[in-house]
Amino acid sequence: MAYDRYLAICNPLRYMLIMNKTMCIWLAAASWSISFMNALPHTVLMSRLSYCGSHTINHFFCDITALMKLSCSRTHVIETITYIVGALVGVIPFLLIITSYIMIISTVLKIRSSDGRYKAFSTCGSHITVVILFYGMICSTYMRPTSMYSIDANKLSSLLYIAVSPLCNPIIYSLKNEDFKRILRKATNRV
Repeated sequence: MAYDRYLAICNPLRYMLIMNKTMCIWLAAASWSISFMNALPHTVLMSRLSYCGSHTINHFFCDITALMKLSCSRTHVIETITYIVGALVGVIPFLLIITSYIMIISTVLKIRSSDGRYKAFSTCGSHITVVILFYGMICSTYMRPTSMYSIDANKLSSLLYIAVSPLCNPIIYSLKNEDFKRILRKATNRV
């Protein structure tokens, strides 16, 4: 989405040429492939661990950090791979998104009309809000050593990035919609 916004604002005349159906399919396929390749090493390594004692996972779902806590095997290799893969799959895309938004902001600030600047910022503001919320929760959950692992804190941050972020998406993106704003104003005036 950051690339889409970047093209729409920084290269509007070439937008339709670059962001065609083939490019959309390619971007979606790349996203799915990278996600699969991200999960594969964790799955293989977690399946080789020994589990002793309780087999009850104290979490909302089968999370990698909760499984590592249950294991009586050494998990140093999995932790190291989590940091490396997290840097490649998490930090690099986040930095690319931030870079695209820096370029978008510099382009928007060159727009002379305040109405045009407002329209451009409102187009991108909702997306950057969701990105920061999502990546912030992911990093606070997975990019810390297991010695700092807290079951309750991990459950809360997992709940935030799994449930709250997707729930916020329709609300945040609807705030751009004029019909939604009109209905919201009517609802708040009745109360």
